[in-house]
Amino acid sequence: MNIQTIVDKIKCDEILNNLTSFFDNEIYLVGGAVRDFLSDNEIFDRDLIVTDEDAGVFARKVADFFGGVFIPLDEENKIYRVVLSDKQNYLDITNPAGSSLVKDLTRRDLTINAVAINIRSGEIVDLFGGIEDFQNRIIRGICDENFIDDPLRMLRIFRFHSVLGFDIDDSLVSVVRNNSELVLKPAKERVEYELMKLFNGLYVPQALLKMDELQVLELLFPFVRELKRVPPNAHHHLDLFNHSIETIRQLDILFENSCDEVKNHLLKVDFGGFSRLAHLRLACFMHDIGKFSTWTIEEDTGRHRFIKHEDAGSKMAEKFLKSMCFSNKQISYITYIIKNHMYPAAVVSSPELSEKVMMRYIRKSEDNAIDNILIAQADRLSARGPEVSDEMVKNNIEGLNNLLEYYLKIKDTLKPLPKLLDGNEVMKILNIKPSKRLGEIMEALHEAQISGDVLTKEDAVSFVKTIL
Repeated sequence: MNIQTIVDKIKCDEILNNLTSFFDNEIYLVGGAVRDFLSDNEIFDRDLIVTDEDAGVFARKVADFFGGVFIPLDEENKIYRVVLSDKQNYLDITNPAGSSLVKDLTRRDLTINAVAINIRSGEIVDLFGGIEDFQNRIIRGICDENFIDDPLRMLRIFRFHSVLGFDIDDSLVSVVRNNSELVLKPAKERVEYELMKLFNGLYVPQALLKMDELQVLELLFPFVRELKRVPPNAHHHLDLFNHSIETIRQLDILFENSCDEVKNHLLKVDFGGFSRLAHLRLACFMHDIGKFSTWTIEEDTGRHRFIKHEDAGSKMAEKFLKSMCFSNKQISYITYIIKNHMYPAAVVSSPELSEKVMMRYIRKSEDNAIDNILIAQADRLSARGPEVSDEMVKNNIEGLNNLLEYYLKIKDTLKPLPKLLDGNEVMKILNIKPSKRLGEIMEALHEAQISGDVLTKEDAVSFVKTIL
């Protein structure tokens, strides 16, 4: 894109144009918004540096002008957010670090993040060749010390590698390789955010492999060491580590070829501030972490067995994600997907695949029905060992597609299952007291409803009497 075109686009941006029309301040657009204008992407977040007024005072004025919400993000470093009334666009406003724009840009991590544009005059401040690096698709650092002083910036290298797909400059590779152990120093909350940004990118497999090459991946994900110890076998043409990476790649292919309804579901932000797709990619990466601890080899056949690896993996994932400060909702989703990643394939392998069987899957999976089907397909496409024929793969994928189509067809007609009996009613019917057994009976009743075997209150009463 022509540089003047970028300036013109910035001057025509309605929100930025309002700022220059109604405020006399010296304001620069920096960081991600500049990259988005360079990429011709839709803009929702704009990072601004105001050089001639306290950022907090200015941000409050801007919030009042737009009818937005003023949020102090970091009072010590004078970083403030203004969320506009549409709840979609927001401005992050700060003063230049070191009290000058040049010092601020010099302290940044990557050249592509150190370009500032004066939104009034159109002056471009590009001290380190960030625009040229962006056009040449290269990730290059400004100063080695900036990464050592704040090691989280090393993770940002891989995040941008994942989001943009750019190559990493050799000198930056050396910085990471020589200081990889420093990635464990930042607060876990900051690391979690960068990792989710990474898994939200379009080039996740490449970024993970690059992290592994530079000895960062095992530091952040210790279970990778165990994944690498499980070799290819009759059902897997790849070792377990590369199978996990390949599962993400296959998921992305499936996503790109999905209908709009599936895409819209996976792009929803339901928890953790990132899309379901980003979390599903992470679940793909972790879906087999329970295999090493459950790995056995049959003496007579030489067959590799991983009995209940999904249960073991779910428990391992919960412990790991808690240690990395993921939220409860994120943990609940990822562990659910890991525990149930084989469930859809088992459903479509049923000797009698009836609507009742498919409905049971849908009722049990609820909002995760689509997610589970896609990870099952990605898993199948990533395991092509010598005993896996093309016909086996074809039949499995077709069966999963049929299950997905059935779900999409009936999902809007589904109503929540009614609560036919509560715990007090069951205790009265059976003359029992609160106990573990009561919980088991209530769970069995719920399962019977999911299966369609219990439809009315009379059915429920009869069921609990029978089960006792």
